[in-house]
Amino acid sequence: MLVLTTGILVVDIIATGLPRVAEPGELLFVPKGIAVSLGGHSGNVSIDLLQLGLGSEDLYLVSVVGDDVFGDYVESFLKSRGVRARLKRVKAPTSKNLILVVKGEDRRFHVDAGSNLFLDPTLVKEAVENLKPRIFYVGGAGMLGEFDDRLPEVLKKAQDVGSLTMLDIVAPYGKGWDFVTKALPHCDLFHCNLLEASHITHRDEAVDALKALKEYGCRLPVITMGERGLTALFEDTVVEMPVFEVEVVDPTGAGDAFCAGLIFKLSEKPKPIGSYTLDEMVEVLVFGSACGAVCCTAPGTTTNVWRDKVEALLRSQGKKFKDGIKVRHF
Repeated sequence: MLVLTTGILVVDIIATGLPRVAEPGELLFVPKGIAVSLGGHSGNVSIDLLQLGLGSEDLYLVSVVGDDVFGDYVESFLKSRGVRARLKRVKAPTSKNLILVVKGEDRRFHVDAGSNLFLDPTLVKEAVENLKPRIFYVGGAGMLGEFDDRLPEVLKKAQDVGSLTMLDIVAPYGKGWDFVTKALPHCDLFHCNLLEASHITHRDEAVDALKALKEYGCRLPVITMGERGLTALFEDTVVEMPVFEVEVVDPTGAGDAFCAGLIFKLSEKPKPIGSYTLDEMVEVLVFGSACGAVCCTAPGTTTNVWRDKVEALLRSQGKKFKDGIKVRHF
């Protein structure tokens, strides 16, 4: 197996293009309608990977949903997109996220953790052992109940079978941030935003936070910062990237699209993280950035994350984007 994904699955209920958030007791019409779609890191990344060109036979998803109508929706949605999945049903409501997007403002998430709190670590470890994926991705850690506490052993199991391990997180539910630091020694690639990085490392500046994450044991930490681009630390080199210039319609799912882009490029030449050259890793980060950018150009988490759209953006803006990359050693 080339890629195994696991982590949170969420049903997104999204209202975009809002002029503002309604006042208490006020009825406010939604100009662009209300959409229902699959969300959550593992679902978004899996769908994005297939749309980028990964074969269905090379991808497998293991996760959890509730024994309810929303669980049925998640299962049918994944199947309709060609995602092969093993979903454990639990006696808890399937997780949902009410997303409000006011024009010109960042997203507002209102999340019911629900079934995600019952992801079974043993089930995931069995999948790792049986499939032996070249790349193993965990998305949405922090909202996975007991699974978060057992992240080190799950990631270690993946490394033991030869997987490149990748971790993405959300703000922790009912716990502190130390679950991340315990997992980082078994994490090849770690993605978070600057706020999350500062909570984990107690460092406010991106480069300082990256150095701390690396000291915790992560091989390649990456911090994305929205319109400020990204900063990554590969070996002893800091890589700073700008952003692609696109019209932002809905930034929901951009981080997942970024991760999917990284995984897709890494899957083209899967090997241990330390075997990649700096130039190769820069290309991986550029492609991921383009995936995150095209995601923002349409409502929904995966709507526009297609290979042709990413390549079109790279053709039109790739040279200018690469000219803005800063690489420095420390």
